[in-house]
Amino acid sequence: MIRKIIPVTLLTGYLGSGKTTLLNNVLNNGKGLKAAVIVNDIGEVNIDEQLISGSGEGAVIPLSNGCICCTLRKDMVKQIQELVLAEKYDHILIEASGICEPAPISHAVANLEGARLDNIITIVDALRLADEFGCGEKLVASYDETHHLVHREGAGTAQSDDIERLLVQQIEFCTTIVINKTDTVTPEQLATVRTAIHHLQPEAKIIETTFGKIEFRDILDTWLFDFDKVYKSAGWIQALQESETCRPEVEEYGIVTFVYARNRPFIAERFKLWTQQIPAALIRSKGIVWFGNAPERSYLFEQSGRELMTREFGRWTGGDEMIKLVFIGRNLDQKKIVSDLDQCLAAG
Repeated sequence: MIRKIIPVTLLTGYLGSGKTTLLNNVLNNGKGLKAAVIVNDIGEVNIDEQLISGSGEGAVIPLSNGCICCTLRKDMVKQIQELVLAEKYDHILIEASGICEPAPISHAVANLEGARLDNIITIVDALRLADEFGCGEKLVASYDETHHLVHREGAGTAQSDDIERLLVQQIEFCTTIVINKTDTVTPEQLATVRTAIHHLQPEAKIIETTFGKIEFRDILDTWLFDFDKVYKSAGWIQALQESETCRPEVEEYGIVTFVYARNRPFIAERFKLWTQQIPAALIRSKGIVWFGNAPERSYLFEQSGRELMTREFGRWTGGDEMIKLVFIGRNLDQKKIVSDLDQCLAAG
C-alpha cells in the first residue's frame, strides 16, 4: 500500500541551456532534500548522470540511448513506480534530454499512482532566445557557418528548424520558465526575450538567473501543474479565445500577437505558395484553416520559425467553417501579412 504521494518535477530545455547546472545547484542546496533524479540522455553514455552523481542526498537513475518522451517512456514510468514503492524519497526530479517534448511526458506521469506531477520547468538560454527572436544575429546563421548544414527546399536547415520547433514547444507547455545566462544579453535584449516568452506562454511563472542559481523552494512542491490549465495556457490558444476578428494586441519591444479571421476558404495552391515565403520575423503561428477544394474538412496549420505543418483536423459541424490563425512575431508587417493572406482567399 502506498502511504504518501511523491511530487515529480520535470526539467526540460534545449541542449546547453543549463539544466544540469541548475539541477546540481538545487540538489546541493536542498538542505536535506532526499530526491531521486532520473536523468535522460540520447547517447549511449549518460554524461549528465555522471555530472550529477554525488550531489545532495538521494539516487541518480540514468536512462540512456533514447528519449523519455518516446522510446524510453515506458522505462521512465517503471522507474517512477519503483521509486514510489521504495518510499525513500521526498521528491522525484526528471532531467529530460535536450530534444524532449514535454507534453507526452506529462501524459505518462500525471496519472501514476503514488506520484503527482508538481511542476514542468523549461530552462532557456537568454542569448539563444535573443538570437531566435531577432535581437542579434540569427541562430540559424551561426549553425550554417559552423556546421555547413544542408538546406531543404523551401525551408531553413533541418537542424535549425528542429531547434525553433523544440524551443517553442518547451516554452508553450510548462508551468515555470527559467531564463538562464541573463548576464550574456543586454537589458534591452532580456526585455525582448521576456516579452516574447510572455506572448508564447502568458501563464507560466518566470525566473531569471545566471549560472543556474535558483532557490529550490521556487521550483519544488509548487502545486503549479494542472493538465487542463497548462494545455490551454499557450499564448496562441488564449489569443484565439479572446479575439473574433483580425486585431493587434499591445505591442511591447516590437513583439506583437494578432489574430487573422475570415469566413471564406483559402485556395490551397495560393496558401501553399504563401507558406513558402513565411516572413522571418514570425516566431509562431497556429490555428485552423479551411480550403475550398475540401470544404467539409478543417485543417490545423502550425509554424515555429521555418518549420511548417498542415494536417487534417476534422469535419466542420453546424456551419462553423472559418479561418482563424494566430501570429506572434517581432517587428511584423501585419498589414502585408493580412493583405497577402487575403490574396489567398477564394472569391466570395
